[in-house]
Amino acid sequence: MTRDPLGRPPAALMVPAAVAVLLLVVPLVAMVAATDWATLPEQLTSEPVLDALRLSVVTSTAAMLVCLVLGLPVAWLLARVAFRGRGLLRALVTVPLVLPPVVAGIALRSAFGRTGVIGEPLLELTGFAFPFTTWGVVLAHVFVSLPFVVIAIEGALRSADPVYDAASATLGATRWTTFRRVTVPLAMPGILAGMVLGWSRSLGEFGATITFNGNYPGTTQTMPTLIYVARQSDQDAAQALSLIMLALSIAVLLLLRDRWLGTP
Repeated sequence: MTRDPLGRPPAALMVPAAVAVLLLVVPLVAMVAATDWATLPEQLTSEPVLDALRLSVVTSTAAMLVCLVLGLPVAWLLARVAFRGRGLLRALVTVPLVLPPVVAGIALRSAFGRTGVIGEPLLELTGFAFPFTTWGVVLAHVFVSLPFVVIAIEGALRSADPVYDAASATLGATRWTTFRRVTVPLAMPGILAGMVLGWSRSLGEFGATITFNGNYPGTTQTMPTLIYVARQSDQDAAQALSLIMLALSIAVLLLLRDRWLGTP
């Protein structure tokens, strides 16, 4: 063990640090320990669980594709273009991060509901309405996940030295060509990390989804909403479903291990 030249860490810092770690780890360990492993395979292979898991993966993946198409340009704008109101735009983009999930669902209903500002004319023109549909789940996931994706990608773009953009411009490349062939490739590891982080956030989304879309099996019932329903009647089933979400969360951390779990 390498001796720290600054001396031993003070107990005044180590004790609360240890308490914080225990506070985060003990509930997860307790959940795993409380799981009924004998009935776990049967619970995890039941039709409602498989439907909810499939819907969660499909909607989260679709949401991330939308977040990439919409979020990458916004992140580039915030990271590479100086304009008046950039701070305000960044603040507006990050507002959903601090919104209570139920409020996010109500906001979506006000905009995209059947009588919403956008939803009502959309329903009249096309006959389509977002609420209580799988597309509504995707919309809710995009709303809550997009800020995570934008912030992560903006950070990645800022970490990519803009001097390469300038060099590309001096060689005659347009800004669009520079974006495609220089900026994005340099920031690609951070962009992928942001997408994985956003996908994980989308997978765990609950409040906005159930408020905006309800909880209909096969259509809008994702893993978090299924866990909520199972918790009311079957604690063992809720434990098993929660174990799946824990496993997926750990898998995300492993995917991002070089960024967050690496050693300095």
